[in-house]
Amino acid sequence: MHLAVVGLSHRTAPVEIRERLSIPDQTMEESLQLLRSDDQVLEASILSTCNRLEIYTLLRNPDQGISAVGSFLSRHSGLEVAELTPHLFTYHHEDAVAHLLRVAAGLDSLVLGEGQILSQVKKMVRLGQEHRSVGPILNRLLNQAVSTGKRVRTETNLGTGAVSISSAAVELAQLKVGQARGLDQLVSLEEEQVAVVGAGRMARLLLQHLGAKGCRGVVLLNRTVEKAELMAADFPALPVQCRPLADLDHCLSTCSLVFTSTAAEEPIMAAARLEPLNRRSSLMLIDIGVPRNIAADVGALPGVQRFDVDDLQEVVNRNQEARREVAQEAEGMLAEEARLFLEWWDGLEAVPVLNRLRRQLEDIREQEVQKALSRMGPDFSARERKVVEALSKGIINKILHTPLTNLRAPQPRQERHRAMRALEILFDLTADQGDEN
Repeated sequence: MHLAVVGLSHRTAPVEIRERLSIPDQTMEESLQLLRSDDQVLEASILSTCNRLEIYTLLRNPDQGISAVGSFLSRHSGLEVAELTPHLFTYHHEDAVAHLLRVAAGLDSLVLGEGQILSQVKKMVRLGQEHRSVGPILNRLLNQAVSTGKRVRTETNLGTGAVSISSAAVELAQLKVGQARGLDQLVSLEEEQVAVVGAGRMARLLLQHLGAKGCRGVVLLNRTVEKAELMAADFPALPVQCRPLADLDHCLSTCSLVFTSTAAEEPIMAAARLEPLNRRSSLMLIDIGVPRNIAADVGALPGVQRFDVDDLQEVVNRNQEARREVAQEAEGMLAEEARLFLEWWDGLEAVPVLNRLRRQLEDIREQEVQKALSRMGPDFSARERKVVEALSKGIINKILHTPLTNLRAPQPRQERHRAMRALEILFDLTADQGDEN
């Protein structure tokens, strides 16, 4: 068995590639079933966010398994494998474990230390369990990743004041508004007419940060007005007008700053929609949805500025340096957690050999007990038979205790392999067909 992760992220692929591979919740079960339908994929779990798509797997054969995952990604995205390959990364065994722990801790995020990724990893665990695509190996690894992410945020200051994608989007707006005024600094948004499209988690964070950055009011648009109103009620200090998505054209005509964060799989805004509108002289659109909510051709319209998640790097770079020292502290914790998992994983290698030894000793025990009982004759009571059975089983368990404990204890893999081989030779432990399963 072989652990591997195949994926792409903001570090390896632009948003136009990432959006082709995004897997929404409603198709997650189907995607996991497709992966598991290949006999090379023993276990699978998928992490799909605006900045990454990663598939964690337990494979029979590394080469054939990775090829199967690549074929799945090609079918899902509609891109040829040759088009995808330059954007994909693949990590095996120790590197796959280390990568997952870094992701859960927020060390691989666009925004160093962001908190939202941990909840997304938790969601990956839940979906894998619900759809029965993870088994004992991935289940242990994924749950350890969650506990590691919690530990890093509890024992370091990495999560203190950490910016999210949403707060970076608000800061990007502040920076671009300032640059339009000839200032290379963040400015207040109090003069902007602001709209937010969508009422999910990212939109909630947008409202939180807009209120903190001086915004005087927001128009919140959503397909379901009731959902928008429930969200708005959580921000009593920020005036929020809740409107249906049908009012989007009106907002595009009257607002100067519009954020979009919806789960739509196709753009809800394109140049053809904006061109006929009687708009203000300037309009800034910031799209943090993946797939993108705003088509690329909008940026060519006069007076329109369009930004997406890949444009957040400019703001992120301004906030990262102060967090790098804390990140180094967290890396030490990740190395410790990775070692604990790998020691557990390595210990599993001894299980088939120990099972064969137990079966061999159990066969000998049963044969010798039956010989002894047959010599005792009919006068031997049922109670006495039970005592003999218990005695013989106790002897077997005592014999097995030391090799079992030593073989599964943390140790260099080479030493464990030597001990396993010696045991196989000494007791003639020939592997049975299908014994490894």
